[in-house]
Amino acid sequence: MIRRLIDYKKLDHTLAKLLIDTYPDGYGDEDIIVFKNTKNEYVEAVEIKTEDTVYLVKISKSLATFIANFDSMITKELEKDIENAPDNSLE
Repeated sequence: MIRRLIDYKKLDHTLAKLLIDTYPDGYGDEDIIVFKNTKNEYVEAVEIKTEDTVYLVKISKSLATFIANFDSMITKELEKDIENAPDNSLE
């Protein structure tokens, strides 16, 4: 079986449909495969299979960065909301 690494932006219509069919509700942490490439950089991908090929579809760096920073962004937004909330304490 052939194994190929491909960026999700370069999927043809058939592979894009297979990706959607494989992960109809999106992918979760358990679906992500993490490995180091030849440049010693971490790559995150999800797997789709055809009859003769296993594709590792790379998750974009911008998406990976967004996901990695999501918790800190939410925390900052919550802190901002708390600071701007009216003071409801009893005096």
